[in-house]
Amino acid sequence: MHDTNACANCLRAIDATDQRFCPGCGQPTPAHRIDWHFISHELEHSVLHMDRGILFTLRQLVLRPGDLIRDYIEGRRANLVKPLLLLMILSAAIVFLSSMQGVGTMAVQFDGASVSQDKIFRLVDDWMTAHFALVTILLLPLEALAFKLVFRGAQGLNYPEWLVIIAFLTAQTMMLWILALLLQRWMPHLPQWAVLLSMVYGVFSLVQFFRDEPRWKTVLRSLGSYLVFIVMNQVLVWAAFFVVFALTRHH
Repeated sequence: MHDTNACANCLRAIDATDQRFCPGCGQPTPAHRIDWHFISHELEHSVLHMDRGILFTLRQLVLRPGDLIRDYIEGRRANLVKPLLLLMILSAAIVFLSSMQGVGTMAVQFDGASVSQDKIFRLVDDWMTAHFALVTILLLPLEALAFKLVFRGAQGLNYPEWLVIIAFLTAQTMMLWILALLLQRWMPHLPQWAVLLSMVYGVFSLVQFFRDEPRWKTVLRSLGSYLVFIVMNQVLVWAAFFVVFALTRHH
């Protein structure tokens, strides 16, 4: 069924018996028949290895976040999960926990002109809080821009590299948010504290990342970056408020 002398994908001849990948298309060679050995092998490499990578990345993100980010930026990525994949996994966990606790299911309903401006603003703010994971990911490019501007020229980091840095810092925030959701029944105000704590942990991570820079300088730049991002975020909230207000006026 399978030709062991040529690549099953592009038909290029296999050069040696110990060749593991086709030099033409990159597919593993030879292509093995799908049997129980194949299934168990795929399960081990596709699931178990990914799990070990996720657990390792999460542990490093807690214990040595700045060093982890530096390793990823400098190309030492063999044991690390890609930041966007990590964000997707953590976001899914937040959505699951939120749905289990009845968070994030609110519907915005208006009763025409009787809706006050204050109520609309609260609805917009509550919706963003309820959909924390989605909003956080959508704001990631904006947050990276804020840090790029404030840390201008720091170690020659470009915007895509700042996207990676902020993605890992966002993963930290999501980890704390997950913990807050798990403990919210006993500590109702913990989610608000989790966001503040994530900023403190983000500053710590950046101090560790910029280990060759004076700590006070990195702390000030980090706090300035968060301040710029908060201002940008509030501008978006007000923009959303005016859009919703305009729609209700014509309801």
